[in-house]
Amino acid sequence: MTSRGGSSHIGAVFSMADIVAVLYGHVMIVNPSDPCDPGRDRFILSKGHAGAGIYAALAERGFFPKELLRDHYKNGSVMSGHVSHKGIAGVEFSTGSLGHGLGVACGMAYAAQLAGKTHRVFILMSDGECDEGSNWEAIHFAGHHRLGRVVAVVDYNKIQSLKATEETLGLEPFAEKWRSFRWETVEVDGHDHSELRRVLDVRRPAQAKPLCVIAHTIKGKGVSFMENSVLWHYRTARGAELQAARRELGVEE
Repeated sequence: MTSRGGSSHIGAVFSMADIVAVLYGHVMIVNPSDPCDPGRDRFILSKGHAGAGIYAALAERGFFPKELLRDHYKNGSVMSGHVSHKGIAGVEFSTGSLGHGLGVACGMAYAAQLAGKTHRVFILMSDGECDEGSNWEAIHFAGHHRLGRVVAVVDYNKIQSLKATEETLGLEPFAEKWRSFRWETVEVDGHDHSELRRVLDVRRPAQAKPLCVIAHTIKGKGVSFMENSVLWHYRTARGAELQAARRELGVEE
């Protein structure tokens, strides 16, 4: 779908694909026949440039027909390159400008806590967007208010749009920073489904430390010539590259 529409960010989509698969396939309570069900878990993709991955997951779960994906990123399509909630069932919040998702997620969780609601709020962030100061305000807020039903997953693929995260603005000691803001923090292999389920598929009390899952991932995971390459932040696979990628992924022509 990204090749057909000519959109970017396929490397970012592949790095988070296993996380999204586990969340939508095993962990989150969602209702495709009633996307606004009050009891649903909420999900925000803060790294909105990887929206193609969320559209695909929602189609797989039955929120809308898979045929709609064929129009992704084309003129007139409701499916923009950066994820949008407008006209797309199952998307809670439009994102794209980095550093906004976590603040919204914490606001949702705080409102739910005050109202005695029991749903969880999941947010998937990029490592690069943790350079944004707005995130650290939200991290401080969630720790202070003990928003136990907030789960922030950081897709730690270690590559930003133009170069490595550590060369751009180093994050380490990353886990210690979250812990110092009163978050329970764990590190996992972001491509290991059983590990992801172990840490994510847990019912947590409302009044507890929020949970940060630092998921170590590989940008472009699954396609050898895309893996760990900054080139595939913006490049679109076409022609021979597209065919090679499809073969490696086992996708039918």
